[in-house]
Amino acid sequence: MEGASPRVAKRIRLLTGTAILVIGLDVATKATVVAMLAGRRPVRLLGGLVYLVHTRNTGAAFSIAEGQTVLLSLVALAVVIAIARTARRLGSNAWAVCLGLILGGAVGNLADRIFRAPGPLRGAVVDWIDLRVWPVFNLADSALVVGVCLAVLFEVQGRRIDGSRATKRRG
Repeated sequence: MEGASPRVAKRIRLLTGTAILVIGLDVATKATVVAMLAGRRPVRLLGGLVYLVHTRNTGAAFSIAEGQTVLLSLVALAVVIAIARTARRLGSNAWAVCLGLILGGAVGNLADRIFRAPGPLRGAVVDWIDLRVWPVFNLADSALVVGVCLAVLFEVQGRRIDGSRATKRRG
């Protein structure tokens, strides 16, 4: 943050705080799931609307690219680097939260890929939220999806990362 204006520094702290919150919640919930649900039957909640399960995913969302953990780890690292480089231009609190969600989600799942069996950059991500009509997911996945949806919404609205608004073209 050195050299950044006070407003940009504040937004970088917001981005970082959001990411740390997501990572902390993701790590805590995954540790709880592994400790409490591994090898056990799913826990039914809300009349069967939600089940808590313990599964491992070597792919991306919806089990796309199953078994491509090295590639997915490298993509997550690229996302982390891109967000770190972009943070210097933050002029919007909304974008700071959006990027914090994406960063936290990427790091949360990357940590699984690095530290879980069978080994570094090949580990399977712990997924545990089962809606029965959707692939099983975790909090990091949720943060990523919400962050990406917000980014798309902001772009469609013409809200730029630097806080400016896109001008409408007259034609």
